[in-house]
Amino acid sequence: MKKSIFIIGLLFTSIVLQAQTGGNSTYEFLTLSNSARIAALGSDFAPIKDDDITLSIANPSLITEEMNNKLAMSFVDYYSDINYGFASYSKTFEEAGSFVGSVQYINYGKTTEANAQGDTLGSFSGNENAITLGWGRELDSLFSIGANVKLLTSFLHQYSSYGLAVDISGTYHNPEARFTASIIFKNIGRQIKSYEPGNNEPLPFEIQLGLSKRLKHLPFRYSIMFTNLQQPDLTYKNSSLNNQPNPFTGEVEDNDSGFGDKVMRHIVVGGEFMPTNNFTLRVGYNYRRRQEMKIESKLGTVGFSWGIGFRVSKFHFSYSRAAYHLVGSPNYITITTDLSKF
Repeated sequence: MKKSIFIIGLLFTSIVLQAQTGGNSTYEFLTLSNSARIAALGSDFAPIKDDDITLSIANPSLITEEMNNKLAMSFVDYYSDINYGFASYSKTFEEAGSFVGSVQYINYGKTTEANAQGDTLGSFSGNENAITLGWGRELDSLFSIGANVKLLTSFLHQYSSYGLAVDISGTYHNPEARFTASIIFKNIGRQIKSYEPGNNEPLPFEIQLGLSKRLKHLPFRYSIMFTNLQQPDLTYKNSSLNNQPNPFTGEVEDNDSGFGDKVMRHIVVGGEFMPTNNFTLRVGYNYRRRQEMKIESKLGTVGFSWGIGFRVSKFHFSYSRAAYHLVGSPNYITITTDLSKF
């Protein structure tokens, strides 16, 4: 146990924390919500320890012995002809601990290729993949640790890239208090081969903290997720708008954001209502997503997400929708089963 703690501590102290925002890093598909359950809660991770294998890709410290021989598959019908998903399988070894092997992919579909003059030359496709090996171990009845190692590949037309990343996480779980807390350091690594020689791009590194609590007298669990803790200010300030009149209203605009807005952009809240062991209702709210993707004239449900989970025989199905924009909401479908029961 002491050796494990020392290794994890050494890895933590060797990290150089650099702020990253969307658009400044490569392999951005790693930041997408894969599991239908996680998507319904509004984020790309969840601090819930109930032996759900689909949560382990985002939080390896949730990997437990009870996941042994479980299989999960997930598919996301994203925008246009883009789709992505994963497949995971777990195996526990008495001495080494519990492992989850996963394959993630994203397919960008067909894109028209044209030259500078606008002449159509045909079409091309693009895809990115991550082969992940996750490991988790319980240190005692309350604390557990885990790590993911990811081999990354990216093929975009004639460009290709390879990378290596690591996730490190720790979880505190108190069954009596029905409380769980997790901290995660995600996507620590670098490109092994860049798209262009000498132009290495950073990975979407992120620090996340999550808390969840199941109520004692009501079948309800709420979660609070804190994202992008490595970067205090997630707002985008367009200096060209300051003190400039709006072309439609004529009013002078100032796009400076207040302290409360900056804090809320780190927070995602979610809840699960579980009236029976075989059925769950889920809902989530992502404040930052709403602020960045909303249209003032028609706010809609941008930033909100919802989903259901239900069990049929030996299979557990989860479905969710997350409103990113008024143009539509992606559909998430996840299926899990325990192969030991067959």
